[in-house]
Amino acid sequence: MKIRPLHDRVVVRRQEEETTTSGGIVLPGTAAEKPNQGEVVAIGEGRVLDNGEVRPLSVKVGDKVVFGQYAGSNTVKIDGEELIIMNESEIYGVLEG
Repeated sequence: MKIRPLHDRVVVRRQEEETTTSGGIVLPGTAAEKPNQGEVVAIGEGRVLDNGEVRPLSVKVGDKVVFGQYAGSNTVKIDGEELIIMNESEIYGVLEG
C-alpha cells in the first residue's frame, strides 16, 4: 500500500533507534531516545499560497532529513512499518554527502 500526503505534508521513515550508548550500555526500547533523522518516502504537491498558486516542496523522495525531537506527532502504520507524517516546516534541513 502507498500513501500520498496532501499539500505541504511529508512522510518520513525514522532511522533505526540506537540501542547501545557510546560507552557500550544497552538501552531498553522505552529508554532509548528517538532519532531525529529519517528518509523522505513521500511528499505532497506543495503549499497552497494565498493567491492560489502552489509552491513546490524543497525536499524530495529519498532525501535524508533532520527534524525536531517532537516533530511529526502523527504516526501511521503502513504494511507493518511505522511512518511519520509532518509538515515541511517541521524539517530543519537535508543531510548531504
